[in-house]
Amino acid sequence: MGISERRERERVERRRAILNCAKELILLQGVERVSMEDIAQKAELSKATIYLYFSGKDVLLNEICEESAQVFLNHFRPLLETGLSGIDILKRFWRSYVELFGSSDDMIIIFKVRNFLNSWQPIILQGEPGKSPYVEAILGALKGIIDQCKGEGVFDPDLDSTLASSLLLSMFTILVENAACIPPGNPDSDESRVQMQREARKSPALIEEMTKAFQIIIRGFAREGLDRSCLDISAA
Repeated sequence: MGISERRERERVERRRAILNCAKELILLQGVERVSMEDIAQKAELSKATIYLYFSGKDVLLNEICEESAQVFLNHFRPLLETGLSGIDILKRFWRSYVELFGSSDDMIIIFKVRNFLNSWQPIILQGEPGKSPYVEAILGALKGIIDQCKGEGVFDPDLDSTLASSLLLSMFTILVENAACIPPGNPDSDESRVQMQREARKSPALIEEMTKAFQIIIRGFAREGLDRSCLDISAA
């Protein structure tokens, strides 16, 4: 390996280390409390070095948000290629969401960062300034599922699919934010605290409450006269 290739590899590895340190700090402290200096100390680099890679905190956070959104999108994108009915895809989407919610920190990170960058806008809308293209893709996928449900006579044909998809994703944001505030107990290290938070997100009671909220919303999308038993997401 030549000198230029080695330097490029080192640059990529250092950039990755900075992003990983920032993610860890966001999980532990919240976005608001994390500073570039904190990230530099965590990465054992000078603050000036951090700024060589990221011109500011917002730039760094946007990259984190985009990475985490990509993880989320890649997790449920295969559901769109199953050939199932729209409501069955939506049910499986929910199951996939719950699975990712309990096992991945990326979902917590993306919504925490998004809420910090767009605190003025509680509802996630398509075309929202500063939003990752992957979040746009998630909204587009949800809109496609909702349109399919409308076309199959399950959802109200007059339902605004764009607004409905934004409502669902915003609901996920609220649920994630609430889960992120779960008291972690009395950990003896940062690693233990993060692990406790992960385990808390798998609480059956918490998942049940999340499911009830999701169920209420999609029942509100149903067309008039529909037998709403077909919307039971526990039957996915």
